[in-house]
Amino acid sequence: MEVTVVARYRKAVTYGIHALLAALEESGESCTLRYGTSPEETAGHIAAAAGTRVLVLWSFYSPDAAAMTAELAAVRALADGPDVLHIAGGVHATAEPQHVLDSGWDLAGIGEGESTIVSLVAALRADTPLRDVPGLALRDHDGVALRTRPAPQLPLDAHRSFPAVRRHVGPIELTRGCRYACRFCQTPFMFGGQFRHRSVESVRAHVRQMRVFGLKDVRFITPTSLSYGTPGPDADLAKVEELLSGVREELPDDGRIFFGSFPSEVRPEHVTPEAMVLLRRYVNNDNIIIGAQSGSDKILAASGRGHGAGPVRDAVRIAVEHGFRVNVDFMFGMPGEDAADQADSLRLAEDLVDLGARIHTHTFMPLPGTPWRDADPAFIPVQTMKRLDTLAQRGEAYGHWRKQAEHSARLAETARAYPRRTRRRRVEE
Repeated sequence: MEVTVVARYRKAVTYGIHALLAALEESGESCTLRYGTSPEETAGHIAAAAGTRVLVLWSFYSPDAAAMTAELAAVRALADGPDVLHIAGGVHATAEPQHVLDSGWDLAGIGEGESTIVSLVAALRADTPLRDVPGLALRDHDGVALRTRPAPQLPLDAHRSFPAVRRHVGPIELTRGCRYACRFCQTPFMFGGQFRHRSVESVRAHVRQMRVFGLKDVRFITPTSLSYGTPGPDADLAKVEELLSGVREELPDDGRIFFGSFPSEVRPEHVTPEAMVLLRRYVNNDNIIIGAQSGSDKILAASGRGHGAGPVRDAVRIAVEHGFRVNVDFMFGMPGEDAADQADSLRLAEDLVDLGARIHTHTFMPLPGTPWRDADPAFIPVQTMKRLDTLAQRGEAYGHWRKQAEHSARLAETARAYPRRTRRRRVEE
């Protein structure tokens, strides 16, 4: 049976979609690919594919779940049918498959999606049971999410970061998983609590493909860029240099490397004079992002960050001394945070501004799948908001912390409606 795959192609989630498209391309599974850059275009592709099995790919983060639910309803109102299946993947679907199914999707993708998408397209073509496809949740006879066998976690070299299509080239995924397991972060839940690094040769192959398309700028996706090549907490600068020098050898003279800037931040304890000298030798970005999250040692310990406030101040000083503009992530409203903790964070933020840093402000969100999924956000009083606003007005801080506060309240409501300790239902193996 012919299969048409329609990707709801949103700028915010292109990286994950690219990985799925690369897996489909490598597999050789026969299907027609279409890209919906709006709800209307997505519905148009669904309508035009009448007579085939249509699989619509959605990926979104937990804060976007409500908006995407409304969008799904709009697409279904414009074009739908018995041969159309909508699947949601990514961190929210992995953590909250029952919520995803109750919100209107036919399927939820659980975990890493490359193996799942290939098996799913093959099952649709052969008209075989979807219960045999790994990494899915689908409705059981009573509407409860029924999980199929887990999808495998393969070495990162098993799949490319993006397909061999110029339109869909993006950052190269360097690492999946994260050993630090911060209590507010979805990455270890989604990808595991150990690093899986892409080999230097695989990265170089990606760069060679980019050059075929005439592209000269290389960026990377990684939860902590200076952890590349190591399984443990200490940076391995020799492995980082092997990576960066290898990429530089693949690029033309006017090629550019962006490393340690979005989307590949740096942990503060990894910022040493030696590391900064190494980056200055190879990278073209003049800014780096350092994750601090709090100025309170108490909150940093409770959140599992693995460092105190002191290394953050040292990291900013070292990075600035080596010519980098520094952006520092701070998160307000973490569980257990009190007025003294917020004062410590504001004091550290203002000190870092004096050193030359810019503050990226966030509000804590109880994200599904994290240890703090059911935790109550701390209250952020008006005086704290005013000090953050003052930093922003002076151009010393930026971020969407007010919008995140709205997301936080909505996520807390979802957590209460879907108790985490509900027993999972699985397909019998």
